Amino acid sequence: MTTTETEKKRFSFPTVIVLAMILLVVFLTCVPYLVTIALAEGPAERATADASPIFGVTIPQGYKQWELIAPAEEAAPLDELRAVVGNQTAIDAYQAGKFPFPDGTILVKRAWKRKQSPEFASATIPGAATTVQVMVKDSKKYAATGGWGFGRFVNGKPVDEAQHRTCFACHEARAKSRDYVFTRLAP
Repeated sequence: MTTTETEKKRFSFPTVIVLAMILLVVFLTCVPYLVTIALAEGPAERATADASPIFGVTIPQGYKQWELIAPAEEAAPLDELRAVVGNQTAIDAYQAGKFPFPDGTILVKRAWKRKQSPEFASATIPGAATTVQVMVKDSKKYAATGGWGFGRFVNGKPVDEAQHRTCFACHEARAKSRDYVFTRLAP
């Protein structure tokens, strides 16, 4: 071997090591980004599948920790106990008496079959969960339905389109003067 061939072999090994290190750095830099993209697509697809037909409303995360607006009891044939909770925008609007509700207001009605308490005969307690109903205020997106989008869910899944078509008609017929909201803030 000539001196030039020996130098080429000697220089090619460090060059390969440097290139391998550069590729490793690029790979390690890109992997977290690619994982983030992959994980972000999963919940988005799931959210679309779990969105209400017509309105695209989903069950908001953390709603079980929201502040109570009012409880209610539904007589037969439903025989349900209900609790309406709201996000901070809803709570602030109720407390300030601000109607119509501002955009960003979210109201969630939780419902359970009512049953007699086994420990206290005169007490009614929640039994099996029945529905979660959601109202989202976005005056532009839901202009055709008084500014509200609706979602009704059983076991975390939206009910069919036919049931969602009844939401606004009921609210319009009975609660139009209160920005289409039935629930009043409990004293």
